[in-house]
Order: sequence, then structure tokens, then C-alpha cells
Amino acid sequence: MVLSISMDISHARKRSAVGPPVASEVAVAQPDKRPRGRPRKTVAERDDGNRRVELVHAAARLFRRKGFDGTSTRDIATAVGMHSGSPFYHFKSKGALLHAVMAEGMRSAIARQTEALQLAAHAVPDAAALLRVLVRNHFDVLLGPGSDFIPVMLYESRSITAKQRSLLAKLQSDYEAGWEPVLQALHQQGRLRCPVKLARLLMFGALNWSVQWFDAKKGASLDELADAALALFIGEAQAAAPGRRRP
Repeated sequence: MVLSISMDISHARKRSAVGPPVASEVAVAQPDKRPRGRPRKTVAERDDGNRRVELVHAAARLFRRKGFDGTSTRDIATAVGMHSGSPFYHFKSKGALLHAVMAEGMRSAIARQTEALQLAAHAVPDAAALLRVLVRNHFDVLLGPGSDFIPVMLYESRSITAKQRSLLAKLQSDYEAGWEPVLQALHQQGRLRCPVKLARLLMFGALNWSVQWFDAKKGASLDELADAALALFIGEAQAAAPGRRRP
């Protein structure tokens, strides 16, 4: 131990006699202690993300109620307690916000449909019951709580650019892909008596139009709508669904 200390002192004296330590020696003596990985977001940055979500949800409600052309950026800003120009900090234009509403609606619909099919995978008896799961979930996406997003996409698509429309088409394709194997199985069983592609287009046309006339206070429940749709599409009323009994 004494030998080690004396050698260190001797070495230090030798360096001081020559001159100040070189940069490489300083680097070794003071290692870099910068944290690795992406730095944590500040409170302000996290709040910015939350404000973006608030804007998208407020815009969805207003676009559905007043239409894209009838809704101003000031309306959206007021709905979330912002100054009139603040939304442009998050979105380049009102059109960009419209596209964000539509994209969020499709991503949410895909996630909800995927979850519904996963839950039904071991609980439904056949393709007809799976079709009911898809139809009932689609009605919930269109007409259930927080259902402003998809109706906006259905009726305001003329207000977005061709590039934005192309991006949305990919999400729509991903959503409709969940229906394809179910419809193919029904067609092979003779329970769907028209070409699968035409059946899919007609089904979505009929289901999507419900946003124009459905009134929860005056009309049927979403379960009753799903039963009626199954009767119309494949002639089977009240196909078995998870947790439901036939009367």
C-alpha cells in the first residue's frame, strides 16, 4: 500500500514538472456520466401530448355536429380552453386536424375489433356468431359512446387530400380484413348467397347508413340492431353471441 501511494505521488510530481495534463488524461480522470437512452419528457411536454388528444376529441365532436366547413379553428380552441391560434402549435392546419380525427377513429376501431374477435375466438360456435360479433362491434363504433370519429370519416372525406385519403384507405383495408375469413366461411357453407366482395360492400353500406337515422331514445338497442342485421344478411335472427341466450 505504501509503495502504491508513493508511486502515485511520484507520478503526479513528474506530470506537474512537464506541464498540465493533456486532454486524454482529463477525460480518463473525469469519465462521462451522461445518462443513456431517450431523456424523460418534461411536464410541459407531457401536457402538450394531452392537449393534442383533447383537440382531436373536441374536433371530432364539432366536426360531426357542425360539419368540417361549419367548424372554425376558434370553435375547437374554445372547446378545450385554448387561444384561437394555439391548435396550430399541434397541427399545421384544420385539414391536418380533420385527418388526425379520421386516423384516430380507424385505429381505435381496429383495436376494438381485434379485441372483440380475440374474446370471441373460443366462445362462439360458428361463423354466423362471429359475424354477429363483428356487426355488433361495428354498431358500437358507429353509434356507441364516443362514436364521433367514424361518422366524420364517412361524411367529410371530400375535405382531405388525396395523400391523406390513401393513408386512411390502408387503415380501412386493415379493418375490413377482419371480416374476410368470416364471410368466406359463410359463403362456403352456403349461408351467404352472393359473392363475398359484394356482400362486404353492401353490408358496410347498410351498417354505416345507420348513423343517419339511428336514435337511441326512439329506436332499437344496438343488440336488436345486430340481430336484425343478421336476419337481413344471412337469414338468421339472433345468432348465438357470447353471454346471450336465445329467447
